[in-house]
Amino acid sequence: MSDYSQHLSVAREAALAAGELLRDQALHHHDELMVDIAEAHDIKLELDRRCQSLIEKILLRSFPDFAIYGEEGISGESDAEYQWIIDPIDGTVNFFYGIPHFAISIALRRNKEIVIGVIHDPMRNELWEAARGEAVTLNGHPIQVSRRTKMSESVVSVGLSKTAATIEQAAPQFLQMVRSVRKCRLMGSATLDIAYVACGRLDAYLENQISLWDIAAGVLMVEMAGGIVELKPHPAEPDKYSIVACSSLIREQLAVFGSQISENS
Repeated sequence: MSDYSQHLSVAREAALAAGELLRDQALHHHDELMVDIAEAHDIKLELDRRCQSLIEKILLRSFPDFAIYGEEGISGESDAEYQWIIDPIDGTVNFFYGIPHFAISIALRRNKEIVIGVIHDPMRNELWEAARGEAVTLNGHPIQVSRRTKMSESVVSVGLSKTAATIEQAAPQFLQMVRSVRKCRLMGSATLDIAYVACGRLDAYLENQISLWDIAAGVLMVEMAGGIVELKPHPAEPDKYSIVACSSLIREQLAVFGSQISENS
């Protein structure tokens, strides 16, 4: 077992508890959802806050000195050795519209290095887990990235972010990608996109502006599953990154698209 087995166990407990809450809301109380913020291309729910609070309560019960990093900023010591990175509902718009494609993401960062990652899809009862130096698992079974070697046979997800500017930047890339691969997907959850790369369902995931809490857990998973992740800080937007996550077998063929992401970031 890794040195992080207890941390992973607690992150799993928190993700499953949050997943139970989300599944219950999705199946039985969907009409009761309260919207906190409605923007042109995004929605924030009261449920986001409730789910975040539940996760924090479980994590801090076992690790009270760890900081929490997420959409609301950092709580606790900003220079703490350990920081939990949380996205309580990635795919909130999907959730709000009754599309069963969303997930909970919990990662642990130690001195700027991601060491634990847990992603839970409560509607499909799927749980991805990773600890640095260990095998990545999906529902307890080891996984690896895709072994496909041709772009023409690949399925790739391209994220379009949440603002008019980032959509305009990504649209040409998406059109070029559609012509180069077997299928291009816009799925609405970066967390699940990168988890799908880790287990070989997708061959690559690219986005030119994404928040760390959306993809922190999945970054570790792709790396531990034999893939490549290129993560570059956005020059003007704090807490935003461009990302290319893929198997090493198609990275060279993705180079042109990856360079476009860097230029647009």
